[in-house]
Amino acid sequence: MKSKTLQITLVYVIISLIMAIVCHNLLTDYFFDAKYSYLFFAKDVLFIISTAFIFRYIISTNETKNISVFQKLKSTNEEIKESNEKYDIVAKATSDTIWDWKIQEDTINWNKGIESVFGYNPEEVGKTSKWWFDKIHPEDSIRMSIKLYSFIEQKTEKWQDQYRFRCADGTYKYVLDRGFLLKDENGRAIRMIGAIQDITKQKEEEQRLKLLETVITQSKDSILITEANSQDRKIPKIVYVNPAFSQMSGYQSDEIIGKSTNIFKGPKSDSEELKKLLRAIKNEEECVIETITYTKTQEEYWVRFAMIPIFNNEGVITHWISIQRDITDEKKLETEKEHLIRELTQNNKDLKQFSYITSHNLRAPLSNLIGLLNLIEDIPIENEELEEILAGFTKSTHLLNETINDLVKVIIIKDNPSMQKEEVSLKEVFENVFSQLSFQIELHKPIIKLKFDRVPLLITNKAYIESILLNLLTNSIKYKSENRKLKISITADQIDNYAILTFKDNGIGIDLERNRDKVFGLYQRFHNYPDSKGLGLYLVKSQVETMGGTISIDSEVNKGTTFTITFKN
Repeated sequence: MKSKTLQITLVYVIISLIMAIVCHNLLTDYFFDAKYSYLFFAKDVLFIISTAFIFRYIISTNETKNISVFQKLKSTNEEIKESNEKYDIVAKATSDTIWDWKIQEDTINWNKGIESVFGYNPEEVGKTSKWWFDKIHPEDSIRMSIKLYSFIEQKTEKWQDQYRFRCADGTYKYVLDRGFLLKDENGRAIRMIGAIQDITKQKEEEQRLKLLETVITQSKDSILITEANSQDRKIPKIVYVNPAFSQMSGYQSDEIIGKSTNIFKGPKSDSEELKKLLRAIKNEEECVIETITYTKTQEEYWVRFAMIPIFNNEGVITHWISIQRDITDEKKLETEKEHLIRELTQNNKDLKQFSYITSHNLRAPLSNLIGLLNLIEDIPIENEELEEILAGFTKSTHLLNETINDLVKVIIIKDNPSMQKEEVSLKEVFENVFSQLSFQIELHKPIIKLKFDRVPLLITNKAYIESILLNLLTNSIKYKSENRKLKISITADQIDNYAILTFKDNGIGIDLERNRDKVFGLYQRFHNYPDSKGLGLYLVKSQVETMGGTISIDSEVNKGTTFTITFKN
């Protein structure tokens, strides 16, 4: 800098001397003698040298001031640069979207956060506050703008609000917006700088926690939360209980928080179940026990007690959550059920014994009676009244014998719940059935259509399937309509692993609206036929279910009946 000042001074001296010499020559030629001109020239030189020193001093002083100003400007620029760098680093570190709003001009600038957080390209971002307000959710816009402008009018320095801001893809994010107001010397708001923080995850977590809190507080089950562990190796101390717990146990929250659930233990509590619970706590694993516990007034009740460990992100247990349900009524029902099962089992044994007695012990006397009646038939009886009595006795004896035979059939089915199964040809089964009913078929000449090509073989019990089809075919012939030719259709289909056997006729049908729940009952009759006993369909259903199948009926009076039998094949 000093050399530059010297150079400027030398340039000034040289130029001034040249001008002085030129002027001296002109004055000498036109106005003065040479003697006086040299005198003036010496004065000019002296003046030039004096002014040069003064000029150099002034330049040097100004230079010093300029250097000071330059240093200050350089320092200020470096501070501004450092501040901007810090601003950019903070903005990146916090992932905040920074905005700068010049209120009077209504111009707003955004940092790169508007792109990284909300997905807007620079050309999509507006430069006025209108673009900002247009992106706020309609439900939040009015509230937020009123609050913001009220803040500006009050000229408070700090402002913050939460609202939903629309992203470039049309979705909304919850944001926390904080702003600082800058004012001029007259106190007028001229500028506002703020930072928008994405709090969507926090909001979602808040909503989830509120939902969980609602579930816990409104739950009918008792819920309590305990510490992670206990010093005395007992059940940890309670830190929270929900209202259902207070209602179930009688303890209010302030009476139970800080205490161990050991206070619920009583004389009838199951010690083995409690040991199981303590082992689970020691091993930090879930556990469910059932035991008798006690209310505040020492009333006992059954509880299903579950303990679930809660771990943090590092896998360290922080709390236990216990869900308790009062199962007193359930236990009473179980006790009653067990008692009822024992009674039913005993009754079933008694009934079975009675059935054996009825079916076996009565057969010998009945056989003797029938034999005696057969002998009496060969003896001539002249008394008409006695003959009529003997005829009635004979009829009653034969009916009793048929009933005993029916009971024997039922007992055989009920005593053999798992029958031996084999491959059975449906065609051969129907040939056997037809041969047994050849007389009835020849007499009534029904039109019978068979379709077994889809299920030629059936894995079932041959005797049972033959009995089932024999009963159904007998019923079709017995309950045929007198007004039309009897038609019978029997088809077999295979759907997945199931064989479906459909037996359809156009007989007199059954009124299912009145009798649906009685169709397969024992000794249920729906027509006044003399040889109808009401046993056939009961046997059919029993045999179908014994083989693991199902049977259903669809019937309409004077139109016909369809039976659908389903077997796993």
